Amino acid sequence: MASERISEKRSADQAGTNPDGEAPWADIEVTVPTDRDHASVVALVECALVELTHEAVGAVFVSRQVGRSTRTQYVAVDDVGEQFQKRHFDDRLGWHETTVPRRTVRDELITQLTQSASPMTEHPREAAASEPDTFAVKPVRELQAP
Repeated sequence: MASERISEKRSADQAGTNPDGEAPWADIEVTVPTDRDHASVVALVECALVELTHEAVGAVFVSRQVGRSTRTQYVAVDDVGEQFQKRHFDDRLGWHETTVPRRTVRDELITQLTQSASPMTEHPREAAASEPDTFAVKPVRELQAP
């Protein structure tokens, strides 16, 4: 019984999936503002960074405001996970790419996920129509390319 669960978990870990068949990073998704405490956000970011260095996945933070959206993607450049490619897309400015250290990615994601919300427009009706900001880990093939 317990040994069967451990064996099942080991098999899933070796195959890169959970016992339910999903990849370990598949459920890393959050809307902002989130009700998570700071420690939980830090743990989520650390988990995401580990997955980015071990799997062909990227982290994506999408911020939506009325009439404007931005998308920031982070993809590991090396297997060690110390350097990441940061791709930032702004509806008005287009794509910008740079290489940043792990610490910068960690700090930026924590800041983005602990913010209360995107700055809202002066018109409450328009603000209510705006979608929440989101953070997710997705396969690199599903990321939008510049």
